[in-house]
Amino acid sequence: MSQHAYLALGIAVLKAEAEAVSALIDRLDSRFEQACELILSCKGRIVVTGMGKSGHISNKIAATLASTGSPAFFMHPGEASHGDLGMITKHDLVIALSNSGETNEITLLLPMLKRIGISLIALTGRPQSTLATTADIHLDVSVSQEACPLGLAPTSSTTASLAMGDALAVTVLQARGFTEEDFAMSHPGGNLGRRLLLRVSDIMHTGDQIPLVNADSSLKQTLLEMTRKGLGMAGVIDSKSLDQKHHVLVGIYTDGDLRRTFEQMPNIETASVKDYMTPNCITIQAHSIASEALKVMQENKINALMVVDENNIIQGALNMHDLLRAGIV
Repeated sequence: MSQHAYLALGIAVLKAEAEAVSALIDRLDSRFEQACELILSCKGRIVVTGMGKSGHISNKIAATLASTGSPAFFMHPGEASHGDLGMITKHDLVIALSNSGETNEITLLLPMLKRIGISLIALTGRPQSTLATTADIHLDVSVSQEACPLGLAPTSSTTASLAMGDALAVTVLQARGFTEEDFAMSHPGGNLGRRLLLRVSDIMHTGDQIPLVNADSSLKQTLLEMTRKGLGMAGVIDSKSLDQKHHVLVGIYTDGDLRRTFEQMPNIETASVKDYMTPNCITIQAHSIASEALKVMQENKINALMVVDENNIIQGALNMHDLLRAGIV
């Protein structure tokens, strides 16, 4: 085959599958609405099942539903008839996929599902099939042709089923009022979860890890404290001692301040940090979302923040490296 032939076949496959999905639009009617209502009213879990390639699609639909506010899981129909049917309760809802609507492993389950009294939504390519006529709601996902030139490998049909599953999941998501925060709760390990759930208090340095000096400390003492704590800054407090329980922040001294200080060539043994610090510095509170700390740093072109409460009492400290380690950046 020539390279041109490869390209032509690839385009033909994509066109066939795109047409299969596009054809679903004209078929959406009250049955789709009823299916959404059934999912929304489900008091238990949504059990999605399918055999072979339809099983792979079912697994993905279940995962999409579960991550968008509709508790769901995939059940292998072959295993279901050998014990896994016990995972289903009378409060659950079953969504079954079968292009032919006659998959033996699926049809074998139908009498038991009816006996338990479970509602059934079917996605098939044959409205007159056993599965379609048995289901409470049938959604037609038939295609005019498979993208496979032999007409054998499930291609357009599985794409159509997947698209219909996504349509159900996203419509129900909107109906539930599902938010970004809700999505993050079910994806705590993902970028969105970290961005929306992680708070400053989760990553800030506390206690003896906070670099602190009093306002009368010399620049040398301040530099030593910055070096020991390794955050590229030191919080300056109004107390004459670091032994007190609560410290009110009066300023900050950073690596940037250090560079500006040495342009003036002071005596670091005698010069006080209060004469070179940044007073009324930018701060953040511990309950703030960590991504807000990143935004504050970027907007103000700084690399570190002191964490304070509403009374400007120091709670902690963090820098850009802490945000990097937490995966916020």
